[in-house]
Amino acid sequence: MVDSRVLAINRPICVGIIGGGQLGKMIAHEARRMSLKVIVLDPTEGCPASRVADEQIVADFKDEQAIMDLAGKCDVLTYEIELANSSALKQLESRNYPVRPAPESLRIIQNKYRQKSFLKSNKIPVAEFELVRSEEHLQELCKKFGYPAVLKATEDSYDGRGNFVIASKDRIPEAFRYFAGRECMLEKFVPFTKEVSIMVARNPSGQIESFPVVENIHKQNILDTTIAPAAISRSVKARAKKIAEKTMAVLHGAGIFGIEMFVTRKGEVLVNEIAPRPHNSGHYSNEACSISQFEQHLRAVLDLPLSKPELLHPAVMVNILGPDGLDGPYAVDGLDRLFAIPGVKLYIYGKKISKPRRKLGHITATGRTARQALERATKARQAIRLVPAVTEAKQN
Repeated sequence: MVDSRVLAINRPICVGIIGGGQLGKMIAHEARRMSLKVIVLDPTEGCPASRVADEQIVADFKDEQAIMDLAGKCDVLTYEIELANSSALKQLESRNYPVRPAPESLRIIQNKYRQKSFLKSNKIPVAEFELVRSEEHLQELCKKFGYPAVLKATEDSYDGRGNFVIASKDRIPEAFRYFAGRECMLEKFVPFTKEVSIMVARNPSGQIESFPVVENIHKQNILDTTIAPAAISRSVKARAKKIAEKTMAVLHGAGIFGIEMFVTRKGEVLVNEIAPRPHNSGHYSNEACSISQFEQHLRAVLDLPLSKPELLHPAVMVNILGPDGLDGPYAVDGLDRLFAIPGVKLYIYGKKISKPRRKLGHITATGRTARQALERATKARQAIRLVPAVTEAKQN
């Protein structure tokens, strides 16, 4: 095992990443800048991160033997997706192999009911919730929680794909059928005024550092816009930061976590969900902070000192999603219009196929104020459009 405090150019520290999507790609970018070696494991050959990493292992995220092979080539393992095999990672940890964040943190977070139960047991504020046993039980819970209520699949769901908002009693049968055969929980709807999140990092030595609190706007349950800083009072910011850092402490996490929260009309802060990895709402940090979420994550997994993040200027991040009706190879039109806007950065992840609502890239805009940054980001997103790619056959 290499000492992470020593940078050896002839034998660079090798970081293994389970998952090769856009998060893995951006972690790999930072790792290469720091003269670290990177190997990614992802089932899609030519995944986004493979264009930056030194090597890709093509295998499923849960493939135990592939994970062991990855570990054999690397000095430390991390992951950018919750679908990683926590049991295989626990085996490695039992042999004193560094897996960060810890496999137990991943196991807790992989199941939403387990996650909420853990938070509740550690006195971290969350909405009321309960595991659903049957359709009749769901009817009882809806009567108890009131309408609307949120039915959630406990596992293998993200970007709102595992949520069904039950607006009235007559929607209960449809909601129950929607998740047929899957374990579900019902959560009391929180009448929030804002959705906020914080990126929080912890290293194995116990140092914890938080990024600024940001405001998130979702559309169709997918993050659309992140505004930094969040337009909330100092007291609410302090409360959110305290809750986020306590969450990291009780999870004994090592790495960077995205902690999503609701702010109510009374100024209460409730934890909604946790991501044990870099997060979409932390992308703004590349341009707006003294350190990016990706470098902070690498520092944390290598047990190096963490930097105290500072917001250098307001910023807004907007996602670029695959449009309806475009399912296949695509191109980005309008780059000349986008790059004419000051303070704008464009990220295209390199996914080869567009699908409706698939995250294909993002735009970050900075400005003197959050309002100016929002205007620039909105204008930049309107400047481009995704169009079907012109194939070689069509050109001929």
